[in-house]
Amino acid sequence: MNKFFTLILCCCFFSAFSAKPKHQYVRIKTAKGECIIKLYNETPKHRDNFIKLTKDHVFDGSLFHRIIKDFMIQGGDPDSKNTKPREELGNGTVGYTVPAEFKDSLFHKKGALGAARDNNPEKASSGSQFYIVQGKKFTDEQLDAVEKNRLQFKIPQWQREIYKTLGGTPHLDRNYTVFGEVVKGLEMVDTIAVLERDSNDRPVTDISMQVSVLKRREAKKLEKELNKKIKQ
Repeated sequence: MNKFFTLILCCCFFSAFSAKPKHQYVRIKTAKGECIIKLYNETPKHRDNFIKLTKDHVFDGSLFHRIIKDFMIQGGDPDSKNTKPREELGNGTVGYTVPAEFKDSLFHKKGALGAARDNNPEKASSGSQFYIVQGKKFTDEQLDAVEKNRLQFKIPQWQREIYKTLGGTPHLDRNYTVFGEVVKGLEMVDTIAVLERDSNDRPVTDISMQVSVLKRREAKKLEKELNKKIKQ
């Protein structure tokens, strides 16, 4: 009987240890701090592409090459790894695009991870360039104006409350794919967004990044911490 219970306990322990986290996470490190981003399962093409580029070290050594206070910080241009000071960036590519994955429930709140793109009619995303929203807080009147002038739909009330309290960039909704969000270290975005920049919105002092995928054990620990905060 004792052996039976020992076997049951071992099986339970193994099952709990081997269970996968619900999401995949990446860590972005810079000289101005670091953040952890949850990649959405609802946007699998963008999620898998970002994980692949991260594992291939495509982002390592690249710059946050475009920053705008109260808007966003942008990176992922592979050409930014070997660049001269004040050189214009943002045209680099990995040679492909990712089909748009718009989801009504995924929107440009503060901390959202979005895919940059050019003006292609399909609104396909750049293969590598991304941005993290800093944004600003909006009033109901300002959100009404965004709906009237920029959007072809009504912003749901629950999203309005987030734009009013946390902030974001609602005029980008359903125009650029949102495929993740910062779950830890949002201060990094705030710090980088307000740095001195040149006429091309490039930081005067280069801000390079190192990006890595969180290992399973660390991801599970993070999810446990996040779930605990939600319950509080």
